[in-house]
Order: sequence, then C-alpha cells, then structure tokens
Amino acid sequence: MNSPHVALAGVGKRYGAHHAVQDLDLQLRQGECVALAGHNGAGKSTLIKLILGLIRPSAGRVALFGHDAHSPRAASLRARVGYLPETVALHPSMTGAETLAFYARLKRQPLSANAALLERVGIAAASGRRVGGYSKGMRQRLALAQALLGEPQVLLLDEPTTGLDPASRQLFYRIVAELRAAGATILLSTHALSELAGHADRVVVMKAGRKIADGTLSELRRRTGLPLRIRLTLAGPGSGSGSGAPLPPPWRALDGNRYERLCAEDEKVAAIRAIGAIGQDIRDLDIDVPGLDEIYAHLLEREDI
Repeated sequence: MNSPHVALAGVGKRYGAHHAVQDLDLQLRQGECVALAGHNGAGKSTLIKLILGLIRPSAGRVALFGHDAHSPRAASLRARVGYLPETVALHPSMTGAETLAFYARLKRQPLSANAALLERVGIAAASGRRVGGYSKGMRQRLALAQALLGEPQVLLLDEPTTGLDPASRQLFYRIVAELRAAGATILLSTHALSELAGHADRVVVMKAGRKIADGTLSELRRRTGLPLRIRLTLAGPGSGSGSGAPLPPPWRALDGNRYERLCAEDEKVAAIRAIGAIGQDIRDLDIDVPGLDEIYAHLLEREDI
C-alpha cells in the first residue's frame, strides 16, 4: 500500500489553556476523498492549517508526502497542495482571467492551462468580466479554479459548495470524482453533510478538538446503531394473489396495507432476502437508510465521546 499523502500522529495544538486539537491521528491516502465534519470550534480549520504548515503543532507530528510539514523539504512540496478557504478574497476590479493568472504566477504555474481550467469550472464565458459583477457561486467556482492550479496531489477544501446552485454542485462533485480517479487526495470540510452520499470514501467527525469518529457511512451506521427502516406496501384484499394475511413480527402494520420493520446495518441483507418469502404481492418497497446528518447528530449527542 502506498504511504499516505498526509499523516498526523498524536497531533495537538494548544493556545494557552485552550486545546484546539488534541491527540489527533489521521491518514489521508492517495485517491481518497475524506469528509471532515464538526461544529464550529471543533478544530476543523486548525487541522487544515496544520496540514498546510501555517501553524506548528504543540505536540505530535504532521507529515506531508512523508516529510515533516515544517521541514525544508516540505516547503517545496506545498506546490503539490491546493487549498480552497471558506472565504476567498478576490479583487473586484480584476477579471476572472486576470485573477487566475495572478494566482498562477504566485504559484509559479504556466498560464497556458488557465483557459482550460476556467472551462472546467464552468466560467470560461465570464472570464473577461470583472469579478465584482460575479455572483457568489461564480466567485466560488473561480476560487476552486485557483485551488486546482498545477494539478495538486492534495486538495484541502473548506466549505467548497457554499453559494453553489444544484447544477454547480453537481459539476463540483464531478470534478472531485475526476481528481480521485487521477489519484489526488481530497479533504473536504463541510456542513452540507446530506450532499456527501456517494462522494466521500470516509467521514471524520471532530468534537472539541478530538476525532470522535472515522469511517465509511456503513461503518458509522454500525457504530451508532441507528436502524434502517424497510417499508412494504402489499396488494390489497381481493387482488387475486397472496394470502392477504397480516405480516407477522418483526413487521409492524402501518396504515392500509403498509408494513414497516427496523433492522441493524449488519442485518439488512438478510432482511431484504427475507422479503422474497413473504408470499404476497408487493406493490412498493422503500428502504430508509440513516443519512450522515442523522449519524452526525447522534455522535455529537453521545456523552461517552
């Protein structure tokens, strides 16, 4: 297995008596998109600053491409890191093309790829207009373009879909998928948890500076114990098929011919297979899986973490 692009071991960051990050272990691997969730003040921004080398840890070690994030070698490696902050200051009197050219020179990247990059984020047609006339979503897409300069191998994205309309969010996640396929490592900090399904390989949840969860959605569902809900609608009496008898437990009758059962994450395959043995016509089937919003809220409510 390739060594992780980013690795934190026993990392802590203290400001006086305040612990912004405590005893944090985290690895971000090649071709992986990791979502970072946590309330304001949980330590997410501090974590990103530690990876960028903007601040030094009070304890532990932060490694970037196998090198200490504050070593002389790491300074040159930061050219392989792209960063999209939550709030980007873009000069309103510059055009989109001029803005991207400014950042390209700052990052010592050739300007020849800028036109294709503006096209990739969907603002090529507006590249000659002044940024002051851009919508919030257009400014966000321009900020994403600067983060993509130089084809970075590590991308740190802080609330990247803020201000984006649904079509722009779909475009953003298509770009994320392309970057993952190309082997980039992506850390995506967001409060928009509901939109992450199918886009994040893992979810890291932080609370009061500590990592309290780290895993796939399926793993987090197992950890929280939140149940899945399976609902069936059967053919009504007189339909000419099936016995029409009420379903026995663990099925619970709802209104009409609708039934529901709860099952744990580890039981879902067996529960779905058992539907075939019901012996009655099924008109509709719905499986309600706990989403990341529910998992996140449950984790934060628990007192033992």
